[in-house]
Amino acid sequence: MIGIDARLLAYRTGGISTYTRQLILALADLAQPDDIRIFYHRKHNEALSTPFRSYRLFTPPHHRSERSTLTTELFAHRLNIWHSPDFIPPFGGGRRHIITVHDLTFLHYPHHKDKASGRYYNDQIGYAVRHADHILSVSHATKHDLMTLLHVPEAKITVQPNGIDSSFRPLSDDEKQIWRDKLNLPNGYILHVGTLEPRKNIPALLDAYLMLKDAPPLVLVGRMGWLFEETLARIRALQAQGKAIIWRDDIEDVALPTIYANADVLVLPSFYEGFGLPALEAMACGTPVIVSDNSSLPEVVGDCGLLINPHAPETIHHALQQALGDSAWRESVIAKGMIRAQDFTWHRSAKIAWSVYQNML
Repeated sequence: MIGIDARLLAYRTGGISTYTRQLILALADLAQPDDIRIFYHRKHNEALSTPFRSYRLFTPPHHRSERSTLTTELFAHRLNIWHSPDFIPPFGGGRRHIITVHDLTFLHYPHHKDKASGRYYNDQIGYAVRHADHILSVSHATKHDLMTLLHVPEAKITVQPNGIDSSFRPLSDDEKQIWRDKLNLPNGYILHVGTLEPRKNIPALLDAYLMLKDAPPLVLVGRMGWLFEETLARIRALQAQGKAIIWRDDIEDVALPTIYANADVLVLPSFYEGFGLPALEAMACGTPVIVSDNSSLPEVVGDCGLLINPHAPETIHHALQQALGDSAWRESVIAKGMIRAQDFTWHRSAKIAWSVYQNML
């Protein structure tokens, strides 16, 4: 019996929650109903539509006593495998433990995390990688970090890239217009998608945007994260000066494909990404991408976008000029990007996880 920790779904959307949700849904096509059990937090209102039996737990994610109390709650289920998609496994609860490591940002950039998150991950990641019987890594870059920063043996790690579902696709002009009207979007814009927090490097994007002449609006889609108050104050000051900078924190997941499809270009100038799902989603929707030349982003984007130095806003500026003004380049990377995106599916991702489960039983 395999148990999957889905408690985070009660607290967050995007990121690890997206991975957890999509993995569970895709496993429904691979596993029998009795193979897997899903464990939600008791605050989670609606279970995912799968054939798997589900249970509610009292222990919240990221609780200081989580490893002990979760072990106690899981004891009666007698699980063969417990999969922790959010890094940190309990002391017990499964005969074997698998964890997914999405990124090690908190080791590369500890000042980019708030104190609570920093303590949670930094204090426990060493235990997590030692205690886990196997580790799923969402990119080769994260696998490399696990081996070099935490000295994890290569044989203990399996790379399991994220995927995208079929809703991320190019839209017709009529579809784009309908959604622009519905969401009150401008006709063409520079786009950033992601939680607003220091790792996303929004100040450099703002610097590059201000260098442009006659630029389309800059649209930031994502919820407010942590340690972002100073940058938000700058955004509001620029808006007061008449700069066309739009922050939208009200976009539901169902609307994300049209957010990408209506954009002139997606920019992801992050200091670090464990995977970089917005870049892949944008490529699938036929939108050119500009991403940082570090961490996982080059392996996800390949030659289907422009790479920039996140520490040099002028490189972002030059890339924006090319992306907005070079029609031949746009046509080339749009075609290549859509083809490349087809290689990343949640079904393929789930098959990797399922194979690891089977090898561990």
